[in-house]
Amino acid sequence: MTITLAEEITLLSLDDESGSVKQRQAVGWAVAGALLLELVLAERVRVSGKYLEVVDKSPTGEELLDGRAESIRTWMRGRPQRRVSEWLMKDQAKAIGAAVERLTARGVVVEEQRKALGVFPVRRYPEADGAVERALRERLAAAVQKGAEPDERTASLITVIHAADLHGLAFPGATRKEIKARTAEIAEGQWAAESIRTAIRDMRLAMAAITVATTATVFG
Repeated sequence: MTITLAEEITLLSLDDESGSVKQRQAVGWAVAGALLLELVLAERVRVSGKYLEVVDKSPTGEELLDGRAESIRTWMRGRPQRRVSEWLMKDQAKAIGAAVERLTARGVVVEEQRKALGVFPVRRYPEADGAVERALRERLAAAVQKGAEPDERTASLITVIHAADLHGLAFPGATRKEIKARTAEIAEGQWAAESIRTAIRDMRLAMAAITVATTATVFG
């Protein structure tokens, strides 16, 4: 089964026991970035430096991507360009939900609903088909831990994982220093992902700085 880059990142983030998303904020940036990157690879949008533009309005045939492409066109409001970082800021809160919904529709995960403390509704998404995640992790391990040459999609996925600092989710138990060095090497060669990788990194660092400043204000 072929799934999108965004779904792959989401799948890596879902806890095997609870079905909840780990590192939700970082994963949100990564999933939003992966959706945008896949539209770049499909030649529906173009990213040049800090700016995003629509270049082709025809559908890709993939429901998740076409929904995002339509949202981008609406958000552009007829402008020829808008900042990549502005789109990622807008989409990161919604991107995980869209990816999970698509994984559910494919039968890769199932939705479970319960009430926390008997009152608050909680949704979890445990896997229904573990073969998809196993194949994904094997592909990543081959490229990063075994030195195989990744194809374009795998390299793009690794680039987003590196930008969002999701090494621990993608390679649990591995030595972080070695993993990070290899993912950085792969990321450097990805021209299509370069601007998106930079935007994800900058937004992640900016949000971390805001969190630190807020915490210091509250507890200072």
